[in-house]
Amino acid sequence: MATAQGEAAAGFDDAALTRDAFLDGRVMIRQPRAGYRAATDPVFLAAAVPARAGESVLELGCGAGTALLCLAARVPGLRLTGVEVQPAYAALARHNGAGNGCALEVIEADLAALPAELRARSFDHVIANPPYFAAAAPGARDPGRDRAQREATPLALWVDVALRRCRDGGVVSLIHLTERLPDLLAGFAGRAAVTVLPLAARAGRPARRVILRARKGRRDPFMLLPPLVVHAGGGHPGDCEHFTPTVRAVMRTAAALPFGEA
Repeated sequence: MATAQGEAAAGFDDAALTRDAFLDGRVMIRQPRAGYRAATDPVFLAAAVPARAGESVLELGCGAGTALLCLAARVPGLRLTGVEVQPAYAALARHNGAGNGCALEVIEADLAALPAELRARSFDHVIANPPYFAAAAPGARDPGRDRAQREATPLALWVDVALRRCRDGGVVSLIHLTERLPDLLAGFAGRAAVTVLPLAARAGRPARRVILRARKGRRDPFMLLPPLVVHAGGGHPGDCEHFTPTVRAVMRTAAALPFGEA
């Protein structure tokens, strides 16, 4: 039986990986130097999920497992499952789960063709950070990064699969570009009650990203929350962190986002 370390090495040479701290070291993630690398988006996504101990969570496109493991650091006792199409990243997610003492189930599959066993299951929460770039956008040099960032599967299918795998009354949480919000809302229309939290880099600037929370089967009015400002001040005065207090609490102490209930 292969060890977690051997499984990770099967996809990446050890020298090709970095070991990065999230949530002030509560979560340690091995990820490729040159491939797809997690930054703040999976931390924001994890902070938006209103999960409670004992509930089940499915992430579509889990990559190296950063979002699921950040969520587990905030809410112990969750049952966590990730779906990842790239074998090397699926192995890396398993490795990271073991390294963080977390029972993380990772299923290697394309979300457009999930195995029958997974299609028969439903989850309390489904989360995703779908690719940001259109299929026709210039590609990244690294194949793994390109696959993770390019929208090979239509966004409408991401939404549909997320809703199908979510139980009635459960919650779907997504993070994406603001420009794709109309497409996201179209996918959830008539199927869930939606709340959107815009993320603005600085006060007075347009929100470039949104976090969407949708409660399946509810018909509450659409809710647009005030933008969450990520960075304090008008610019970086140096090579150091300038998060606003709310965002610092999310990034450093695993605090939940101040999110309206969908």
